Amino acid sequence: MSGSLFEDNQGLGTAGPPKDAPLADRMRPQTLDEIAGQSHLLDPGKPLRTAIERDQVPSMILWGPPGVGKTTLAQVIARMTKADFIPFSAVLSGIKEIKEVMAVAEKTKRMGRRTILFVDEIHRFNKAQQDAFLPHVERGNVVLIGATTENPSFEVISALLSRSRVFVLKALTDDDIVALLRRAVEREKFETVDDEALKAIATIANGDARTALNILELAVQGTGKGQPVTKQIIEQAAQRQLLYDKTGEEHFNIISALHKSLRNSDADASLYWLARMLEAGEDPMYVLRRLVRFASEDIGLADPRALRIALDARDAFNFIGFPEGKLALAQCVIYLAAAPKSNSVYTAYSAVVEDVETTRAEPVPLHIRNAPTRLMKNLGYGKGYQYAHDTEEKVSDMDCLPDSLKGRRYFHPQEIGEEAEVKRRLDETAAKKKSSEEKQRRVGGAGSHPKAER
Repeated sequence: MSGSLFEDNQGLGTAGPPKDAPLADRMRPQTLDEIAGQSHLLDPGKPLRTAIERDQVPSMILWGPPGVGKTTLAQVIARMTKADFIPFSAVLSGIKEIKEVMAVAEKTKRMGRRTILFVDEIHRFNKAQQDAFLPHVERGNVVLIGATTENPSFEVISALLSRSRVFVLKALTDDDIVALLRRAVEREKFETVDDEALKAIATIANGDARTALNILELAVQGTGKGQPVTKQIIEQAAQRQLLYDKTGEEHFNIISALHKSLRNSDADASLYWLARMLEAGEDPMYVLRRLVRFASEDIGLADPRALRIALDARDAFNFIGFPEGKLALAQCVIYLAAAPKSNSVYTAYSAVVEDVETTRAEPVPLHIRNAPTRLMKNLGYGKGYQYAHDTEEKVSDMDCLPDSLKGRRYFHPQEIGEEAEVKRRLDETAAKKKSSEEKQRRVGGAGSHPKAER
């Protein structure tokens, strides 16, 4: 095994990064007190800080957005506990490299030293690769610290999760970022950067310390000596990107936020979450499919036009495309937010599905089967069918459900919007059926109807 994979990673030393290192590396905290934010984990008396100070660090998963200090925290833990620190990238490494690392860690343990194995982007390892860590974690050969921006419940195997603590790191606040930038300005003697510029950087950085420091460094480098760093220079240095991953958890978080804002009839929040997706490059057809679903799931018959509005938005977007087509989605979102809400269609279908899945697949009742052949007629197909158009009330008392589900009601309309009219018509129909049933009872029951084949 080549020593080059590990020779620069044994311990962290105290010399610090070289002078020509990026500002984000030069500003990397060296102690727990220097780490920005994360007071819920690192304030005195908090369990994680206590475990570090007592040198009782468990294997852990650090879950949080980019630039909040996951790597830094792992390095500080290694420094405070005097453990060898081996950074390991899931992007660049496989089973072979895992085995090499574990052999080194096992040898280090026999020499009386501990190893902290820091696995960046641990969610990128497949199941077999994650399994390879398990025996070494169990034997105490390594303290595993995994870092991930994805929900570990979905991305880290349960066996590894059960042997680790999960600590959630939060995005830094604008105040956290400004304080960090102010320290960098003072340390690096950036005399031309004022607080307004720092606040602009904090807004753009969106809680990411690394991004904030990179923007600051680029802005200063792009400014002549003695010239002030302006907001325009900051924006040019930023090349801003919204926090959004079309395949990751943030994708599902934001579409959930849109759906729930619509359901709560909050047009402003709905427009905000729509813009967060569209401006970050989300496929508009994905959003439109969700809007069409919402129109039936959460509005339904309270406003039947909502489904048509959603489909019209799809057609309009297909017709004019970007960027003008975004307004069709915005118009649709406002309408859906303002529309009366009813989940009666959704709950009715869910109740039907439950019966379909938990009861016998009953045969279709004979009286509502079609009878195109003589044999089928002789077998009773269509016998007793009552042709609704030939009744005075245009409705009969005939049951159309299987006998085991006779009388079952799935759809319970609400007195909301146009669904109230649907309810009135269905109640009227139910009354007519009851009247017809009583009439049939008085005359001795219904026989075969002369138009049973219709």
